[in-house]
Amino acid sequence: MNIAIIANDKKKELITEFCIAYCGILSRHSICSTAITGKYISEATGLQIEKMLSGSHGGIEQIASKIAYDEVDILILLRDTNNDTEYTETEMNLVKLCDKYTVPVATNVATAEVLILALDRGDLDWRANIRNGAKAF
Repeated sequence: MNIAIIANDKKKELITEFCIAYCGILSRHSICSTAITGKYISEATGLQIEKMLSGSHGGIEQIASKIAYDEVDILILLRDTNNDTEYTETEMNLVKLCDKYTVPVATNVATAEVLILALDRGDLDWRANIRNGAKAF
């Protein structure tokens, strides 16, 4: 499966700790990430990560493109929840693309854990069928 990871600056430490905890599961899948987030994760875990541009320089849009081309099976998008502003337009577009293309998305570490454990159990194998043209249900 293909996992995309994006974490705002104040969530980079949390996503790194998450990836350390689930390194065994993540190592069996393909991971792409925005540049700085990917750097943190790969340095802490040794995981191979396809690094896009940094989020502010187009990396989020690159991941959005991968979602549109059905090259992402799970999106983990950790945002700075202490910031009172709503989703940025770019983040909202990512979530909309996930809805459109039936890509499970986690916007907090609890949901990310549920998705990673489901992935490990094989509960997300239906994504491969979607890629082959089948309906989700």
